[in-house]
Amino acid sequence: MIRLIEYLQEHLRCVVWACYFLLAAIVVFASMVDRGHAHTAVERSIPFFWSIFGFVAAAVIIGIAYWYGRSGIMVDEDYYERPILEVDEDE
Repeated sequence: MIRLIEYLQEHLRCVVWACYFLLAAIVVFASMVDRGHAHTAVERSIPFFWSIFGFVAAAVIIGIAYWYGRSGIMVDEDYYERPILEVDEDE
C-alpha cells in the first residue's frame, strides 16, 4: 500500500488528469440519461440534480464531522497523562 501511495505521489500530474477524465466521463454520461421518467419536477428541471445533491450532501457531512471533531471529541495528546485534580501538597 505504501508503494502505491508513493507511486501516485510521484505521478501526481497523471493522477490529476485521470480525475479530470473521470469527471468528464461522468458529466457526459449524466447528460445522456433520460429525464423523462423522473419522479419529481426538480429532477426534470435541473440538469445533474442528483450529482449536485450528492456533492452538497457530502460537503455538509464533512463540515458537520469537522465541527463535531473540533468541538470536543478531539483531545490533546497528553489528555490521559494529566492528573485529574491538582492537589496542593502543603495541606
